[in-house]
Amino acid sequence: MGRVARVTEVIAGSPVSFEEAVKIGFERACKTLRGITGIRVLEQRVKVVDNKMVEYRVRMEIIFVLED
Repeated sequence: MGRVARVTEVIAGSPVSFEEAVKIGFERACKTLRGITGIRVLEQRVKVVDNKMVEYRVRMEIIFVLED
């Protein structure tokens, strides 16, 4: 029998880096989603305040397999 997956979108931020923002988003998704099989980063943005980069933000899709 085949598998069916679902995609949910997550937005996460970090003051350190894009990589850290992805990690934060993934770790949070793991708390509520089971069967995660992949992540697709859709967008990267930087929040700027007073000419300083203060937060790295990512918008990503979390792909997970639906349970029977």
